[in-house]
Amino acid sequence: MAAPIPTTIRISRETKAILDALKLHPRESYDDLISRLATMAHDGDPLSAEEIEDMRASLADIEAGRVKTLEALRRERGI
Repeated sequence: MAAPIPTTIRISRETKAILDALKLHPRESYDDLISRLATMAHDGDPLSAEEIEDMRASLADIEAGRVKTLEALRRERGI
């Protein structure tokens, strides 16, 4: 890992408290913490065009009322 470049950022006390609570151990640096959180948030495997189209079709089904609730399916099957 490259040596960090010293910099200053302004955050609220509330944000600092949240960051402090997210530390894996009290001596974890903010640089390590922020890097870990950013890595977790980054999606290295974006959705494919086919997956996006499937989601759009599913949303269209929901909007058109072509879905059943889990409870309705249970009633139909007597579960």
